[in-house]
Amino acid sequence: MQSIHELLDTRIANNTLQAWGLAVLAFLVTFTVLPLLKSYLLRLARRPTHMQTFGAVQLALQLIPRTSRLFMSVLALYAAQRLLDLPHRVEEILKILVLVGIWFQVGLWAMTAVQFFLERHKNERGERDAGFASSIGIIDFIARIVIWSFVILLALDNFGVNITTLVAGLGIGGVAIALAVQTMLGDLLASLSIAFDKPFAVGDALNIDTINGTVEQIGVRTTRLRSVDGEQIILSNADLIKSRVRNFGRMGERRGVMTLAISYDTPVEKLRKINSIVEQAVKSQQQARFERCYFKEIGATALNFELVYFVIDGNFNTLAAAQQEINFRIVEEFAKEDIQLSAPLQAVHLKHAM
Repeated sequence: MQSIHELLDTRIANNTLQAWGLAVLAFLVTFTVLPLLKSYLLRLARRPTHMQTFGAVQLALQLIPRTSRLFMSVLALYAAQRLLDLPHRVEEILKILVLVGIWFQVGLWAMTAVQFFLERHKNERGERDAGFASSIGIIDFIARIVIWSFVILLALDNFGVNITTLVAGLGIGGVAIALAVQTMLGDLLASLSIAFDKPFAVGDALNIDTINGTVEQIGVRTTRLRSVDGEQIILSNADLIKSRVRNFGRMGERRGVMTLAISYDTPVEKLRKINSIVEQAVKSQQQARFERCYFKEIGATALNFELVYFVIDGNFNTLAAAQQEINFRIVEEFAKEDIQLSAPLQAVHLKHAM
């Protein structure tokens, strides 16, 4: 009967039974300890402390949940492999598995860090910088492409691939691909231009040639508007930045212009009161700012006064509501002063024809 010492020295696949046991133990311990450590750190992170106000701590708390089981598995596999004398081919395969797991985890952490800083920037100035908030999806998409491209190239470099030659080859192939998908690349570059230049943001009311609508979504290839009639309009980003865009969403105030056609029968002394009557009508509205009112011209059918005022709000509905109240006030005051508005020429003809 073999002793325990002799049994442990028994060799299997060029390793003693003791070495195999230690390798299995190292794998199990590592594979068990790392998830437990992750869970402990997550529980610790949920406890409110003053340390959570630091950006580095907040970032670490975001990275911990993004530590994948694959990464922990390859670390356990690496710990076990270090205790064994394995054939060169097997070691190379294990090395590849470990590198894939590590670089995959690096990519996840890098993406988490980018999303963390984007979200932090949005929370700090998102309301003041609506353009940035609208461009987060575009920036995130570009960041994913850049990060995973670097991760793949660095991983290939670790595998012994000459990435200089590979990048040169990709450059030549990239030209051909760019020619084939130049429309898509044009939209992608246009989305970057929108993201960094910020000519408009979600919620802005735009006028583009004959199109009027409110921005609903700014995507990687297209921008979607909701028209004033209710239908959704989808525009290519490349076409959009080539157009003349009028952004009503960034108007600090809106201008209202009104022509008052006064009857020729109105006495001069009453005509002189019109300016002050109209001015008071505008000033009676809190959000309206009077600009001017003057006797503009002696028209063919009426004496025309022009009123110009501003509403201290870019919303069109605010202008419409203010204009309605100003109209009511003018009609009421004109009735008190017996100032008659001129009837349209067509209405006069119809009246006499009856």
